[in-house]
Amino acid sequence: MSARGGMGFMGLTRDRSVLKAKIRPGTLKRVLAFAAPYKWSLALFLALVMLDAGISVINPLLYRQIINNGILKANTRLVIELALLVAGLAVSDAALGLAQAFLSSRIGSRIVLNMRSLLFDHIQTMPLAFFTRTQTGALVSRLNNDVGGAQNAFTDVLSSVLGNLITVLLTLGAMFALSWQITVAALILLPLFLAPARLIGPKLQAITRESYDLTAVMNNTMIERFNVAGAQLSKLFGRRAEETALFTARARRVSDIGVKRSLYGRVFFTSLMLMASFATAFVYGWGGVLAIAHKLDVGTLVALSAYLTRLYGPISGLSNIQVTVMTALVSFERVFEVLDLPPMIREAPDAQPLPAGPARITFEHVGFRYPTAAEVSLASLESIALPDKTPGKTVLHDISFTVGPGEMLALVGPSGAGKTTITQLVPRLYDVQSGRVTINGQDVRHATLESLRARIGVVTQDAHLFHDTIRANLLYARPEADDAMLEAALRAAEIWPLVSGLPEGLDTLVGERGYRFSGGEKQRLSIARLLLKAPDIVILDEATAHLDSESEAAVQAAFTTALAKSTSIVIAHRLSTILKADMILVIEGGRIVEEGHHAELLARGGLYAELYRRQYAQDETP
Repeated sequence: MSARGGMGFMGLTRDRSVLKAKIRPGTLKRVLAFAAPYKWSLALFLALVMLDAGISVINPLLYRQIINNGILKANTRLVIELALLVAGLAVSDAALGLAQAFLSSRIGSRIVLNMRSLLFDHIQTMPLAFFTRTQTGALVSRLNNDVGGAQNAFTDVLSSVLGNLITVLLTLGAMFALSWQITVAALILLPLFLAPARLIGPKLQAITRESYDLTAVMNNTMIERFNVAGAQLSKLFGRRAEETALFTARARRVSDIGVKRSLYGRVFFTSLMLMASFATAFVYGWGGVLAIAHKLDVGTLVALSAYLTRLYGPISGLSNIQVTVMTALVSFERVFEVLDLPPMIREAPDAQPLPAGPARITFEHVGFRYPTAAEVSLASLESIALPDKTPGKTVLHDISFTVGPGEMLALVGPSGAGKTTITQLVPRLYDVQSGRVTINGQDVRHATLESLRARIGVVTQDAHLFHDTIRANLLYARPEADDAMLEAALRAAEIWPLVSGLPEGLDTLVGERGYRFSGGEKQRLSIARLLLKAPDIVILDEATAHLDSESEAAVQAAFTTALAKSTSIVIAHRLSTILKADMILVIEGGRIVEEGHHAELLARGGLYAELYRRQYAQDETP
């Protein structure tokens, strides 16, 4: 019946706990702001709803005329004409229903498209600390479930609530005009009709909520076991039988709750139909007595019965109007919650582009601590009750150094000393708490983020590749590069022979996280991506860790040639790779404890010499 609510039970599976939610002031206004561009479509939709509701009121009146003035008066022509009119209105009603469905879905989809794109873009502005704390699944849920829930709820508010409200008002008006006594009786019977919703509805909601939770657990099992790392772990430990048993147990719970949900849904639907039958029987019984007594004509009795069947469905839908509206507002608010989270790393209002060319990096008395969860994240995205407000521990203390164009600065020291943290301050993955980081005298916090990161290239030990082709992964660094440039970068990274020998060549899919390639091959592909970008500043965090000695020597030679004019910061646990560094900083406990060239640091006999001797002894061990 187009926009008018039927007697289905799906509306009651919504969680009524949303009624306890406290919606922040202004949420509805923001929702309407998203809908504002579609005001004319909304106006057309409202007109269609009113027209459709009008048709639903006209039909029973036509039945009345067919009986009273057609059948009872033996007017065959009138009966045929009115019957054809009823059929025509039925076609019109169906067309209006399709038009309403199209408009409500289109408006809801466009609003959600804008919101989803805005949310995705906003999440990309979040600092690295945000992603280290939040659960990826929670973010995906906001983009999919919450935004999708907002769309569904918005569409329901448009179609069900408005349509039902108009239908109920027009139907009651027509019923009162025909017989106020029977209309009052029908309204008195309303609590009886709504009884199944009150009795079975909460249980059905709880079962539905449990079904969602169990399905989420089952899906999470599949996600963890079907990604490459999870599948490899399962195979290495020979846990196939146990994993199958675990999944089967969880899938069985989903199956069992599905049967239970279906049964309760059927009981609920049957109860509604039974109550509707009782109400119809009552109207026909009382109305029949009145008709026999000539206090009500037969046509009016049939019309009232038709109105009755059209009345209880919309009223049932409206009984959950508060849940429907609150569900929509809660879904929107969960999206707004993320949109309202300010990115900790923001571009200054007076930010200036960082000019391309030779770069001199200077750290001036830099102090740094990692931000707390309350500063960068949301408790709901970390699946915790309250955000952690414990002050972060300072991890860098008074770091000062300068590295100029064409120079290589090496950072060495124990794990956890703060080496990677230092490199992350240059591209503003984090911001300093004290001191400053400058490039050519310009504080990185006063440079535009786009220009800053365009000047910097990074290769980490854990090279990340997108599930796409080799070509697409390389072009991520330089979209305008042609095949000749791609080949040159791959040759310099010592991986062209492998790529050229693949059946699909550059168009070979690398697989999830690049797992179709070995660690060393992934590393060389990421190095090729860096060489293709040809940045002014290069940061290498154990970039050659996965390479054998021969490949490492070739790649180091490629770096020396291709990045001769670049400013380089290199983190290396393998000290043999930094023997020719222009400056070596030894980091321990977030402080620079030694600095100098390889030979002089070795001669001092300090921490660097100890690290070197320890590594040399390991290399010499057969």
